[in-house]
Amino acid sequence: MSERSSAPGGLALVESLVNTLDIETGADSLATAEGRARLGIPEAELPQARELRESLRATLLAHAGHPPHRTVTPLGELLARAPLLVTVDARDGSAALAPADGGPLLSRVAAAVAEALVAGTWARLKACEAVTCHWAYYDRSPAGRGRWCSMRVCGARAKMRRYRAKQT
Repeated sequence: MSERSSAPGGLALVESLVNTLDIETGADSLATAEGRARLGIPEAELPQARELRESLRATLLAHAGHPPHRTVTPLGELLARAPLLVTVDARDGSAALAPADGGPLLSRVAAAVAEALVAGTWARLKACEAVTCHWAYYDRSPAGRGRWCSMRVCGARAKMRRYRAKQT
C-alpha cells in the first residue's frame, strides 16, 4: 500500500509483520505457508503471531495519536514473555539484546523494539490514520507528524473527503 521505504534496522520486521494483513481487502499473508515462511513463523505459532501483529498495530496507532482499532493484549504484556539475551562484542565491547531460543518471532520483535528504543526510532513507526488501512509505515517527515502510509492513496482520499464535506 505504501510508497514509503522500509523502516530502518529491526523495525523492518515489525513493519512487515503488521503489514501481513490488508484491512481493506481482508487478505492475510499469514494464512499461507509462503507468507509465514517469509517471517519464519511456524504454523503452530500462527495465533500468537496474529495476536502480536494486532498489539503492534494498536501501539503504532498510538504513536500516530489514534485510538486502538480494537481491544488487544497490551504490547508490553506480550513482550515481557520474550526470551532475550544480552550479547557483548569482544572486539569493541558493544552490547545488544538478541533473541534467545533460536529466535522465535516474539523474541525477534522484542529485540527490534529494544534496538529502536536505543536508537530513538521506535515512535516513528506508525500506523496509517485511514480506518480502512492502518498499514504500518516509518515516518520520515522532518517533524515526525506523518498521518498516512501514502499521500497518493490514503492521504488523497482523506483530503478529498474533507473537500467534499465542505462543498455540501
